[in-house]
Amino acid sequence: MKSETNGQIDSLDRKILSILTQNARMPFLEVARECNVSGAAIHQRVQRLTKLGVISGSQFVVEPKKLGYNTCAYIGIFLDNAALFDDVSDRLMKIPEITQCHYTTGQYAMFIKVHTRDNEHLRKVLSDKIQSIHGIMRTETFISLDVLVDRQLPVIEDTNEDVKPRRRKS
Repeated sequence: MKSETNGQIDSLDRKILSILTQNARMPFLEVARECNVSGAAIHQRVQRLTKLGVISGSQFVVEPKKLGYNTCAYIGIFLDNAALFDDVSDRLMKIPEITQCHYTTGQYAMFIKVHTRDNEHLRKVLSDKIQSIHGIMRTETFISLDVLVDRQLPVIEDTNEDVKPRRRKS
């Protein structure tokens, strides 16, 4: 099944996305040169991709460790009752140390990413802010030792070719 925008994105759009995901600050004129089109064409394409929801926002990435946040942890959250999800998520969004919150399948109802200054700060955030929220039954915490991959999804050329199953050797 194709996505809603898949038929509206051509090879030029994919090339623009590929360039901009590698360097979002690249001037449109430079992107235009690499794509062999006008700067106006790039500007129009980027606006259209934004309206389609393919591109959202523009941001600088702040390195937490440079600000003294040396501990990164992921926390699985078990809820007392699924009906409390909205209330719990509203309360979690008010905790500034939480940088991501995912609604998940599997054993956790939610999975969050937290940045803290150190393990002691993490303990305080867990006990004083997260575990004190009504509706959270318990949590399971994983401290990240290092980031091995942190990237945008690569924009892969759409060949529109069906993948044929491999033949088994007899």
